[in-house]
Amino acid sequence: MTRPSGADAPAAQPLAPYDAVLLLSFGGPDGPDDVMPFLRNVTAGKNIPDARLEQVAEHYHHFGGASPINGQNKALLAALRAELDARGVSTPLVWGNRNWAPFTLDALTEAYAAGARRVLAVVTSAYSSYSGCRQYREDLWKALDGLAAQVAGPGADHPLQVDKIRAYFNHPGFAEAAADALVDAFAQLPQDGDGARLVFVTHSIPTTMDEASAVSGASYTDQHRDVAAVVAATAAEHLGRTLDWDLAFCSRSGPPNQPWLEPDVNDHLRALDAGGTRSVVLAPIGFVSDHMEVVYDLDTEALATAAELGMTAVRADTVGVRAPFVSGLVDLLLERAAHERDRSAGRLLEPGHVVGDLPAWSEICRPGCCLQRAGSPSGVPAACSADPLS
Repeated sequence: MTRPSGADAPAAQPLAPYDAVLLLSFGGPDGPDDVMPFLRNVTAGKNIPDARLEQVAEHYHHFGGASPINGQNKALLAALRAELDARGVSTPLVWGNRNWAPFTLDALTEAYAAGARRVLAVVTSAYSSYSGCRQYREDLWKALDGLAAQVAGPGADHPLQVDKIRAYFNHPGFAEAAADALVDAFAQLPQDGDGARLVFVTHSIPTTMDEASAVSGASYTDQHRDVAAVVAATAAEHLGRTLDWDLAFCSRSGPPNQPWLEPDVNDHLRALDAGGTRSVVLAPIGFVSDHMEVVYDLDTEALATAAELGMTAVRADTVGVRAPFVSGLVDLLLERAAHERDRSAGRLLEPGHVVGDLPAWSEICRPGCCLQRAGSPSGVPAACSADPLS
């Protein structure tokens, strides 16, 4: 648990009523021996044979068996601690993952042992969908069940409450950090990237999941397009030029007969090449940090495709620990805490700050939000929701 650098905490906590913050992420292996157990955790319940997992494992072994996401999360944890300290917020931070140590249950156990009873979560996924929202909330509920069993026995009430900040793809801090990274990437191209095509990239998901995500207010695809337009316009203003852009996808998995979002980034590069495009900037707008889908699917595979085509290609940074993003996350923590105090007092909530055309996302997930298939609840409960089973 990270605590403030100063010796004394302020009398009134700006994050009240919350007494701990949880950084909740996907997780990744720390070394070669972790890779297969990690992949089995990721695919638990999907009946995927080890032979298929071993193919995916090669992506990790290409980088020595360790995922960069762990170092990225440690850096983000430290950056959040520094920003909270700078604002006089002494609330402790804990870190937990869905699929590898430290697990979500480990983090909640640590927070509970330190006296926390209300925890505010920051998920390292900016968008609203099953894989980016509800799957994390299901993991939270499972961890809360586990903590309850430790504290009072199986079936006991949850001993602490976990809420989360809203989906933040259209928060100004995320958009500003992504635009800054884009400007830096264009600076790496010859002649400042004149004529280069901008390709935003995100993780593909099944089309049924994309359709289901629209229950939240806009589909996963539309969320990306909304913020991509803002990021491209902001970067274009800094660069003093117009930027033509597209949205492509990476990291498709699942059975071949299941439709997923397209175009794949490699197919899209080939289409651009056929149309005469000679240089591209790949912007991983769907990812907060440089985890495996970025360093393998983009840095290894997509850049290799571009090289084969004779195209000049640069990959922009993820938002990582850029100052606008970290500051924006702390703004969102403070916003959520203020809204919770306002709810308790019966006051009207101040609207959240956004960029683009879409409104601020709901902090409390609506019934039917982020299912794998619209109108088909799985019966698996999820935290941070008005109805955990819907």
